[in-house]
Amino acid sequence: MRIPAIRGTARRSAIVAALVVTVQACGPAGDDRAAPSAPPIKSSRTLGTTRGPSGERPTPTSALLLSPSEIAKVRAGRHTAALVWHEGSDFTTAVNAGVRDEFSVLGIEVVAETSANFDAAKQKSDVETVQAKQPSVLLTLPVDPVVTASAYKAAARQGTKIVLLSSVPQGMRYGRDYVNLVTDDLFQMGKRAADALAAAIGGRGKIAYFFHDANHYVTNQRDQAFLRTITGNYPDVEVVAKSGIADPNRAQEVATATLLKHPDLAGAYVMFAQPPGEGVLAALRANGATKTKLVTLDLDEPLALDMARGGQTFALIVDRAYDLGRAMARSAAYGLLGKRAPPFVIVPALTVTRSSLVEGYRASLQRSPPASVMKALGK
Repeated sequence: MRIPAIRGTARRSAIVAALVVTVQACGPAGDDRAAPSAPPIKSSRTLGTTRGPSGERPTPTSALLLSPSEIAKVRAGRHTAALVWHEGSDFTTAVNAGVRDEFSVLGIEVVAETSANFDAAKQKSDVETVQAKQPSVLLTLPVDPVVTASAYKAAARQGTKIVLLSSVPQGMRYGRDYVNLVTDDLFQMGKRAADALAAAIGGRGKIAYFFHDANHYVTNQRDQAFLRTITGNYPDVEVVAKSGIADPNRAQEVATATLLKHPDLAGAYVMFAQPPGEGVLAALRANGATKTKLVTLDLDEPLALDMARGGQTFALIVDRAYDLGRAMARSAAYGLLGKRAPPFVIVPALTVTRSSLVEGYRASLQRSPPASVMKALGK
């Protein structure tokens, strides 16, 4: 899942360009023989579980059930929907596809769709603007839980049923102000990252832990799950550096400072792919740490390309964005029916390695990998 509050387009473009040049130097395009077979990833003990922002127990998407008569009742209502997103991206496109496919079954018409480009003030205005259309439901990922709160509360008071993705605006109450919250299985994402990195380094060695140094519900749960799993299940893996990254666009600088102290890292965990994962990979290459394996979260073309080339990116832990959209749309139907929805719904995660890149893109984003990645895979 893409994380709100990412800035620095020029800096990121420079990192991407450097990574692409470096990756292209690794071997001829489409040469599968250049990539060695990856070690198998084994699942370790599960030492925790994903909880909602207020400690809610998770409910799987499979529990969101509607009977034929309930679907018919929703269809008869001729309801409308507004989609107020945080950004426009492959992730949002896939969530949209899931929403719209489910809405086609439910007979709900999308009458407005917006993208805030991570601008909280713009998203607040977007909510206020779409409310002029008086949508029956509003599906959204809030950029900032404080700045946007008043707009969402006003929409709820007007009778719009709100379904939230991954973040709850400040002061909003389940059942009164919003139908429910849908997100990833965050603990499993962190656990999968730990299991993957342990496999990448053969179960032993020194690693760096690059975590999101911010109060952010999604990343905090994933980061803590990684650390708990790697320290609790892999005694021969030594976490020699715990480096917080407050500004994701400065990840290369943080990683460079870490490498000066620990040049012999076997592996590195990074909180998410774009831009911090790209920045850490750039730092590894610039400092000659070419044997250090990297594991991070979310699909990202430069890192997927590095993986396809048999480079340092060993695994990407990803969500099922399309399924998130379907779960949100079905939750909206609960709200329209006056049916109490589970307060906290989670969608399973996937571990994507070189051998499963194509399947991972299709499962998460409902499309094939970018052309550059397909070419590197020889497909």
